[in-house]
Amino acid sequence: MPEGRAGWMGWLGLSAAVLAIDLATKAWASASLASGEPVRVTGFFNLVLVHNPGAAFSFLAGAGGWQRWFFVAVTAVLLWLLRKDASNRLLAAAYSLVLGGAAGNLWDRLTIGKVVDFIQLHAAGYYWPAFNAADSAITLGVVLLLWDGLREARGKPPAAAGDSRPGA
Repeated sequence: MPEGRAGWMGWLGLSAAVLAIDLATKAWASASLASGEPVRVTGFFNLVLVHNPGAAFSFLAGAGGWQRWFFVAVTAVLLWLLRKDASNRLLAAAYSLVLGGAAGNLWDRLTIGKVVDFIQLHAAGYYWPAFNAADSAITLGVVLLLWDGLREARGKPPAAAGDSRPGA
């Protein structure tokens, strides 16, 4: 993506695409699935409508609501980081994915007080907590952040020549 303001806005476009996909899939799940009733898709994948009052994979489900304001602050920090590191493609992609996913889940928290989840993976009788497209984008973004950190720790070249981080 281009550098400067145009580059930052381009990365916001990726965040907006993640947000749009997340909101559209949640609207579909809410309209098409009965709450708590799994629909088998494959031997390891179900669709099931769940309303999660907590954070990632039901973490903080009983925290009493303060977490929505915490996630507003996290979203603001992500916007700042994205603007600061827009020329580093790997970091900017990571921040954009996390930002888009965070915005999708934040929208749910602010409008209905809980997050709509509908993807359920399972194997051998073990079930992963239900999640959504936003959670998937956040997870991928965090993986990219970890990859960037490992590349830097090993002395690999930064993801972009215009990397603005100190020592890069």
